[in-house]
Amino acid sequence: MAAGKLAENIMHFARVLRAAGLPIGPDRVIDALQALQTAGIARREDFYWTLCAVFLSKREQQDLFDQAFHIFWRDPQLLERALGLLLPQTPGPSGQAGQTETSQRLADALRPKRGESQGTEQPIGIDAGLASTQNELLQHADFESMSGAELAQAKKMIARLRLPIPQAQTRRFRPDARGAGIDLRATLRASLRGGAQIIALRRRSRITRHPPLVVLCDISGSMSRYSRMFLHFLHAITNDRDRVHALVFGTRLTNITRHLRNRDVDIAMNRVAAAIQDWAGGTRIGVCLEEFNRKWSRRLLGQNAVVLLISDGLDRDIGAGLGAEMERLHKSCRKLVWLNPLLRYEGFQPRPSGVRAMLPHVDAFMPVHNIASLVDLARELEQGKWQRHPGKVAV
Repeated sequence: MAAGKLAENIMHFARVLRAAGLPIGPDRVIDALQALQTAGIARREDFYWTLCAVFLSKREQQDLFDQAFHIFWRDPQLLERALGLLLPQTPGPSGQAGQTETSQRLADALRPKRGESQGTEQPIGIDAGLASTQNELLQHADFESMSGAELAQAKKMIARLRLPIPQAQTRRFRPDARGAGIDLRATLRASLRGGAQIIALRRRSRITRHPPLVVLCDISGSMSRYSRMFLHFLHAITNDRDRVHALVFGTRLTNITRHLRNRDVDIAMNRVAAAIQDWAGGTRIGVCLEEFNRKWSRRLLGQNAVVLLISDGLDRDIGAGLGAEMERLHKSCRKLVWLNPLLRYEGFQPRPSGVRAMLPHVDAFMPVHNIASLVDLARELEQGKWQRHPGKVAV
């Protein structure tokens, strides 16, 4: 009976990990049971490392597995008594001493589903037309006015967004039989080897590659609700393409690129929150741009980089030195796109001094306050259009 209970709980544990996002199928459950028969369950460490070796395939899955393991097999005597094969316990209320901090996705996976406690399943009908209408409304809803449930749904939609940028020609060449240029060195080497009287020309073409993407995101108090959603957007594009660099600024500049490269969005957001020291504080755009131009521009803005500046332009220093730093940033990159949530208002005018100092040095000025605006940004970048927002601003 004990072995049967153990097998049931191993399958239950695998379902929790699969619901949390780990790719665990029935084959791994069978392998885990066979491995436990060989390794035994006398010691908790042996049990942990056996399941870890079978269920995990990537390093970034380790943190989520550790959280799930310590919550699921919570009883310290679980394995030492062969009765540890009891049903798992769900995490207690927040704030208890010794409670393991879990990601929201893991908490949802451990939470009993509706209808499980009653042992009944109720069929759920879905109206496709209603679902489509709700998605369309959610795309045009302002991030600032969304409820908690709508924000959670919006984050899932943002995770599927992609940001295509047209490829740019580099200075390097590659052999190409249909290339427009003649590769003189390759032609001479081929003629020396062949010894033919007629020399066949070797051709080449330039290598094209996606330019680097650098994102500077404002995390001040006036941008707090928007910047949280933008961080999820940055996580999506960072894991979708290479050469993406993300920095946030309020009163200081913080590079969060390394934290966003973790594929688990919950772990990435926790590490970003731990790295940021000035969240929802003041704004010193000029000082932060001066630090970026001095420390980061030379290493990040090479090879025709595209810069996305996400900010409302409200500077605590009243735009002191901001114009010169924006001009330097604009001259150092290929394109500079300013995304401002204040453009959602029809009557927006560039009255703040910071906005007036920044506007002359951008290639595009666009609103960004909902999912539809992010989709418009992706479409405009893909088509290569770089125009100011029509009819909104005159400097």
